[in-house]
Amino acid sequence: MRITRVLSAALLMLGLAVAPAAADSSPTPTDSASADGDAPTQAGTSFRTATEVEQGQTATASGSTGDYLYWSFPADAGQRPTVQATVKLPETHASQTWQIDVYDGLRRRQSCQYGAQTRTTAADTASVELACTLRTVRAWSETWANDPLPGTYYVRLTAVGLTTADLGLPVSTEVRVDSKDVGGSAAVDGSLAEPLVPGIAVKSETEDGDSEDSSAVLSAIEPEDGWSSGWWSDRWVWTAIGGALAALAGVGGYTLTRGSGRPTRVPPGA
Repeated sequence: MRITRVLSAALLMLGLAVAPAAADSSPTPTDSASADGDAPTQAGTSFRTATEVEQGQTATASGSTGDYLYWSFPADAGQRPTVQATVKLPETHASQTWQIDVYDGLRRRQSCQYGAQTRTTAADTASVELACTLRTVRAWSETWANDPLPGTYYVRLTAVGLTTADLGLPVSTEVRVDSKDVGGSAAVDGSLAEPLVPGIAVKSETEDGDSEDSSAVLSAIEPEDGWSSGWWSDRWVWTAIGGALAALAGVGGYTLTRGSGRPTRVPPGA
């Protein structure tokens, strides 16, 4: 009976540990209509003028072949962003090559894990679709590494290798950024003092100096729950499960090795 009670308590602990994981792993529905209602309808022409886009929004913009179109979006630790772009081409055009590049807050070009980052279209093709899935954003990295870090990311869309006849032709574009929450498998020991957001260092110095200037940061967008909001991950759940199993093993081992109790004392001369 004692062993049965111990096993019941251990199973209850495991159930309480796994319940938050099941709730946390379920996808959170997003209101696409409300998110796209305030979506930007233009693009920037440089890093400094990049149009800010929140994740889950579909940004649109009109431009001309040969232009560089820029957008920016926030990405936090544990996220794996995917950038998708659609370019609607003019009715008549020659073969064109379109390319999408993603840069981090230090303006380092980030490689794509997978996706059609560059595509060449045939003449008179109606549209072209591009995609780039980045590596998982890490909370901390070595200074020499080129790992994605929390902060602002820049998207640059342009056509390369154009013929002279195609320069300046009107095009319309759509860009959307979505992220997958990877969870505790991508967690690392360490974190940045501040996310890589333009002007964040100026804001930190301003706050230390007790100044009322709150417009130092050049980027006004951040994750919905704030930076480093993903401190909770399934690593905590597996740690709790491991602790519960260790406790259960200890109790079971003690129960099996302690015997049936004190040995019976036989009176002398019996």
